[in-house]
Amino acid sequence: MKQVVQNYKSGELALLDVPAPGCKPGGVLVRSAYSLISTGTELMKVSEAGMSMVGKARSRPDQVAKVMQSVATNGVPATYRKVMGKLDSYTPLGYSLCGVVEQAGTGIDDVAVGDLVACAGNEHALHAELNWVPKNLYARVPDGLAPRHAAFGTVGSIALQGVRRGESRLGDVALVIGLGLIGQLVVQLLAASGVRVVGADPDPVRCELAERLGAAACGDPASAAVEASVAELTGGHGVDQVYLAAGGGSNQPVELAARLCRDRGRVVDIGKCRLDLPWNAYYEKELDVRFSRSYGPGRYDPEYELEGRDYPIGYVRWTERRNLACFLDLLARGSVDVEPLISHIAGFGDAVETYQRLKDGDLKAVAVLFRYPGHAAEAEAPAVAVPAVKRRGGAVSAPVRAAKAPVRLAFVGAGNYATSMLLPHLAQRDGVELSTVVTTTALSAANAKRKFGFAGATTDLDAVLGDPSIDAVFVVTRHSSHAELTRKALLAGKTVFVEKPLALTEDELAGVLAAVEESGNDRLQVGFNRRFAPLLQEARKRFGARTGPASLRYLVNAGRLQHGSWYLQQGTEGSRFAGEGGHFIDTASWLLAADPVSVYAVAASGNEDLQVVLRYPDGSTATISYVTTGAPGFPKETLDLVADGKVLRLDDFVRASVYLDGTVGRKRWVSSRLPKARDKGQSAELAAFVKAVRTGGPMPVPLESLVATTAATLAVRAGLAGGAPVTLARAR
Repeated sequence: MKQVVQNYKSGELALLDVPAPGCKPGGVLVRSAYSLISTGTELMKVSEAGMSMVGKARSRPDQVAKVMQSVATNGVPATYRKVMGKLDSYTPLGYSLCGVVEQAGTGIDDVAVGDLVACAGNEHALHAELNWVPKNLYARVPDGLAPRHAAFGTVGSIALQGVRRGESRLGDVALVIGLGLIGQLVVQLLAASGVRVVGADPDPVRCELAERLGAAACGDPASAAVEASVAELTGGHGVDQVYLAAGGGSNQPVELAARLCRDRGRVVDIGKCRLDLPWNAYYEKELDVRFSRSYGPGRYDPEYELEGRDYPIGYVRWTERRNLACFLDLLARGSVDVEPLISHIAGFGDAVETYQRLKDGDLKAVAVLFRYPGHAAEAEAPAVAVPAVKRRGGAVSAPVRAAKAPVRLAFVGAGNYATSMLLPHLAQRDGVELSTVVTTTALSAANAKRKFGFAGATTDLDAVLGDPSIDAVFVVTRHSSHAELTRKALLAGKTVFVEKPLALTEDELAGVLAAVEESGNDRLQVGFNRRFAPLLQEARKRFGARTGPASLRYLVNAGRLQHGSWYLQQGTEGSRFAGEGGHFIDTASWLLAADPVSVYAVAASGNEDLQVVLRYPDGSTATISYVTTGAPGFPKETLDLVADGKVLRLDDFVRASVYLDGTVGRKRWVSSRLPKARDKGQSAELAAFVKAVRTGGPMPVPLESLVATTAATLAVRAGLAGGAPVTLARAR
């Protein structure tokens, strides 16, 4: 079999043919599927091996001390031969992998041949085709968890043990210094536990990644941004815990920890950084400094690791193996996402070249995996891009209307939705002038002009876009034309209100954003009206802030379409969910105050019923059940939001209630009266839009949020086609 090895004396890396290990009692023989390169620990060893002898001595003073002790005991010649012999030998690399059990030794009854397991240990989970792994250093992989994700089990256990040592509590604020592989996992674990996290790392790419994965704020530790974020989140008291996940010779991490930690806070060392503690700073705050020993209790205990003697769960709740199993479970349930951390997957045959590229800096990565021969390449997790919003030279300043000057609006399209849900709210609104309506047929334009009092009617779109007196354009046409009409209006310098959807494809979405970048005009609103509904606004206010992850369920009893509806023209107009699903995704994201990071969608056989599961950075989930086969008499939209012992319920925009489990008794709020009609927020949405046009102020919904919702809606189609969760990959 082949194995990655290194000569510590010369620094040589090699992929050697070595004898396959035997299967001993008390363990299993595992054929590797994927193994993970620890870009921190392993690259440090690789770099040290390339140093001169003096450099090696400086980097490992602990080993120098052992050598000096040996000289005192055995003399210089014997010690020299011993040291040179050890240095001039091949040593293994690797300690985190996933593979298939090929043979089980005697005494093993918890796994069988063919089972997928995650393995740990720098002597047993090596970068090798076969490894013998003792019982307490492997854990069975939950069904459905991808092998490449399970290969993170060991580094995940290291991060998990560090978080356990910090003893974080719901609502705490923590600082993570160093946002490499371990730091990114610590951020996610803390966020999933209801802890607000600030990250510190000089690499802006890693900071952006950590924010995407759940950090409240991140920045360069040398800047004032991190200190300002900590002050804002803690009211100036300082963080409850600091997790040192950095490496290197700088003492900056421990000094920053002392400055930003609260009185009697905890500092947990997970990485291998310099620890010259500034005595006064740590003494005055009486800081509790703790070390996190690798994967957890059992590490470095040969009776536990090699002989398989477990610690009783009543005395040691979380051991190495139980930490490993726990992290795999978190991965399987979606509480932690490692897919965004995977920068590169290399064939095992390219191992030496991959290490060299990492060492030379040609390959910049958070995590790199080796894929082994005989293991079919997994289909890469499908992804839909969430393009970045770029504004050339900053956004164009919108003109501020004179106090008595009306806001002049043009409508492109005057179909059923425009005439029933939008124009009635605008026709009688003070300070609004309906200037021109544009339709494809002369008669429909004339009808709209007569009913709603438009000053003019035309079929010439270019004339309207070229009219400098028109302040804003409403795009209320069929779905397939939304993106192109929006693009043209933005390039013409108009403020745009476009009904959902903004786009039906990723290319259409990219075209809209290209128009924003080209023109500098980002004055865009999509008709996601439900977040403006007064009843839902009041319920959200009553529900209040939350600290832990939330669970949201949204049932949409959409019903069947009438025969002949243009909504059924899926070839040109997209699916029903593509057309209106953005409403429900936007509402969920607004209630959860975040944009989704992944989408999983499944459809019932033979109809259009969908189940869409959205996952958010803090571990919150939203499930949207979009059904067409329900009873017509049942309410169309019902929503439940659960978090922190609180429940918000919305019944079809007719009634809302909030249940609070307070410290003294239980409190319940129910909307005091039934509104005369279901108010889904169109009036308030249009009022906010007109105000933004009049004042030149910010648009009612940030463009970044509109883009994220549109990308998530597009991801539903990709998820249905691929049958797997779809990552929403944000552009950097």
